[in-house]
Formats: sequence, structure tokens, C-alpha cells
Amino acid sequence: MTAAAAFILTLACPDRIGIVARVSGFLADHGCNILESAQYGDAINGRFFYRTVFAPSSAETIASLTKTFAPVAQAFGMDAHFYDRAAKVPAILMVSRFGHCLNDLLYRCQFGGLAIDVRAIVSNHEDFRPLAGAAGIAFEYRPVNAANKPAQEEKLSALIAKNNIELLVLARYMQVLSPAFCAAMPGRIINIHHSFLPSFKGARPYHSAHERGVKLIGATAHYVTADLDEGPIIEQQVERVHHGMSAGDFIAVGRDVEAVTLARAVKWHAERRVLLNGKRTIVFS
Repeated sequence: MTAAAAFILTLACPDRIGIVARVSGFLADHGCNILESAQYGDAINGRFFYRTVFAPSSAETIASLTKTFAPVAQAFGMDAHFYDRAAKVPAILMVSRFGHCLNDLLYRCQFGGLAIDVRAIVSNHEDFRPLAGAAGIAFEYRPVNAANKPAQEEKLSALIAKNNIELLVLARYMQVLSPAFCAAMPGRIINIHHSFLPSFKGARPYHSAHERGVKLIGATAHYVTADLDEGPIIEQQVERVHHGMSAGDFIAVGRDVEAVTLARAVKWHAERRVLLNGKRTIVFS
């Protein structure tokens, strides 16, 4: 038996009286039955955020609802989007030489834990070509240096356009994307990093943390912007460590936390639970 169709509506707009009533009334008028609903009004900036899941009538499609909802969206100044909950988000995974996040994401995709369609794996090293082949995913080797970086980003942009990619996941990709590239994909690039920044920058942050005797290992998943590691945060996790653990133990804990944190951020993005709110995010559970 196939699951019943379900659509998702997300919106953000200036907060005012009557938004929920108008939206729910529109859905009812079009024979749609609301299954889930979540909302948030930001008292600081006066913005309203809303996500609802609903069963559409057999006569409605994403295109038809988008068209007929347009006057409502215009009247309230909404940034509104309809999605098919069953549709997977077209994605590219990017990685360098640490494969724990890549492996975790591919495994979750394999058993249906992530609603993304991985259409390519891009790397500046050859290490994970066999893994991509085993998963039946195209592997693109793109070595990057100061001289060829603009050309490689142009090729990446072409790959994104060719495959209709919505989401780019930096699964421990250790190259900085240019400000222009980041600006072209707002809210569509997710990165993971250890949460020691800015205290422990550099190539060996876990060793530095071990030397300082930190008690918590953390990771942060965020959208990428032109400001390095300063984009809107989607998810953060921590694990306790102690004096009896080695630097290698810290690294192992850190990799586990990074993988889980990134997977959650990707999952929530794919489920349309994350809405941008300036430098912050609204994440509906």
C-alpha cells in the first residue's frame, strides 16, 4: 500500500493578525486536510514563521497550489513555498580526506533515513572514489589550488545546474568556497565543523583541545555564507571528555559528534524544517 500524498507549506513574513487563519482557510477551501502545524513569531524583528504538512485533495498539485496561493502570499508579504513531502532533495556531497561524515550520510540514505538524492560526490582528493562507486554515485575529482580555484568553482556550478541540485553538503570538505559562490546559494550549503572555533583553529584542533584539558567535545552544523564559519547555525551537539583520554580519543569522539550533527542538519533541511531568520535559523521539530 502506498502512503497517502502529503505536501508541505513553509512561509516567512512580517507578523500580523490573521496569518494562520488565512492560510488554514485557504487550505480548507482547496480540500486540504492539515496533518501537522508549527509556527513562531520573533518578537525581536517582528517576523512570523510557519510550517504545515497537509493532505491535498486529488485535484491539487504543487503547481496549482502555488499559483492560487500567490495572492495570499502577496497580500501578507510572504516568502512561501509548497513541497511534496515524498520528493527527495537533489544533493551533492563534498569531501576531502576525512570520510566519517560522508560514510554516515551515505549509510543513512541507504536505509531511507535521509530524504536526499545524492547525485554526485565531489572531492579534491581521490580517496573516496571506490566508496562512491560502491554506492553507485558519480564521483567528481576536482583538485583545488589558488590558480585553478575559480575554474573549479565554475565547473561545480555547472554540475549543480546540470543535476538540478538544491543542496550542497560539505561533509568535511577542507576548501573554502569563494564569497561569490556562497552568495549564489543562500541557505543551500551546509557545513560541519568542530565547535572549538575560534579558540582552537588550525589543522590539529583536537590536539590543542587535549593540551588545554577541555571537558566538552562539540560540533556545529550551519549554512555557509561569505563569512567563514559564521553562517546561521542549524544544529549543535556536545559530548563529555576527561583527563584520562588521549588526543586520539578526542578525535574519535569528535568524529562521532560531527557525523551525527551534520546528519541531523541535513535531515531537517530535507524535511523543510529549517527557515532562515537573518543570521539565525528557525528549526521546527
